[in-house]
Amino acid sequence: MSSSAEAKRLLAARQLFESVAQKLDGSIAVRLWDGSVIPLGPHADTRYQVVFDSAATIGRLLRKPTLENLVIHYAEGHVDLVGGDLIDFVEAAQKRRMKLKWRDLDKGTLARSLWALARAPGDLASRHVYGDDEAARVASDQRHNQDYIRFHYDISDDFYRLFLDPEMQYSCGYFTDWSNGIEQAQVDKLDHICRKLRLKPGERFLDVGCGWGGLIAHAVRHYGVIAHGVTLSTNQHDFATAKMRDLGIADKVTIELKDYRLLTGTYDKIASIGMYEHVGIANYPEYFGKLKSLLRPGGILLNHGITRRAKADKSRFRKIRPENRLILKYIFPGSELDHIGHSVESMEAAGFEVHDVEGLREHYAQTTRLWCQRLSARKDEAIALVGEAKYRLWVAYLAGVSFAFKNGTIRLFQTVATRHQKNAPLELPPTRGDLYR
Repeated sequence: MSSSAEAKRLLAARQLFESVAQKLDGSIAVRLWDGSVIPLGPHADTRYQVVFDSAATIGRLLRKPTLENLVIHYAEGHVDLVGGDLIDFVEAAQKRRMKLKWRDLDKGTLARSLWALARAPGDLASRHVYGDDEAARVASDQRHNQDYIRFHYDISDDFYRLFLDPEMQYSCGYFTDWSNGIEQAQVDKLDHICRKLRLKPGERFLDVGCGWGGLIAHAVRHYGVIAHGVTLSTNQHDFATAKMRDLGIADKVTIELKDYRLLTGTYDKIASIGMYEHVGIANYPEYFGKLKSLLRPGGILLNHGITRRAKADKSRFRKIRPENRLILKYIFPGSELDHIGHSVESMEAAGFEVHDVEGLREHYAQTTRLWCQRLSARKDEAIALVGEAKYRLWVAYLAGVSFAFKNGTIRLFQTVATRHQKNAPLELPPTRGDLYR
């Protein structure tokens, strides 16, 4: 590329952002590849900058102005966000409203700048895509559940250790005080679940999708149960097996690398924590039906999972939003989020009696915020383990879901139900006071 062509594109970029900035009251700035900084409004804090590495980057974004394209460019380092970690940056950007009206823009300057930049050469494709963003909507026998789980969980146990608590809890913490750290919140979560299940010594307890074994270990050590866990992740299975041995409780725990659909036996209590998001809504009858078949009459199930807000129009609810498509392709293939009303309906249709539904949306907003900050603080270690692009994707994912939980786009519920039995008293206390002591 000639130096004159590059100079023209640099000028076009500068004029584009300066023209837009005149009509904004933003709180951040843009930095171009020559080091020049353009505040996006009179009150912008120039410590927080969106950094573009070339005219080609802006050109690619203009030719394909999608959320996915922006995230790919961020992951590959062509767009950077400086001034703090990603949580800090987004909060800074939200301090002032950046509304822009088309009629207020200088159309001539805008057209000339866009024309010059959109012609900049180059293309970009991510190396970290799973590729099947419709996976959740197919029938159970067409899904590749083990592939989906391993794509997400078998990155590296050492990577997850960078931001999870010592118990390796990769689900929503429970904050009895918002100032609590992630370690305390996760211990409190484990106990909250065990108390909701009313676990008793000697009971047979099943954890479906047991992760790294934190809930099983807590239930055995503090409530005296006999526990069984299943997972589709080889890393999690091996870690959890070693954990039980090291804790000296291997005689009270069995852990299998197995699909939950292949389970047999009968259990007094069942927990499914962060599992049903991976099942697919179309497969709920099979999922809840299987859990019912494994639970003795009168036994208790706790189903804990992420949901979306219901829509008045069912077709609108079924539409995959851009941010959800990103998660399916790059982070969590095969996942699908229901709304809580349909989830409860599915449980009742399968033969469960629902007793409690507790919303923990703000708890997950805080959990993912802390995860993002902890991972950001160990950036160099993360990059050494998984590479910079994968690290950036995960930071963006954790920050994005934290803000999504905060604004209510996605939600989190714990639902307690029993396997219904006619003409038999419930094995639950008359009040829920013991849960919130």
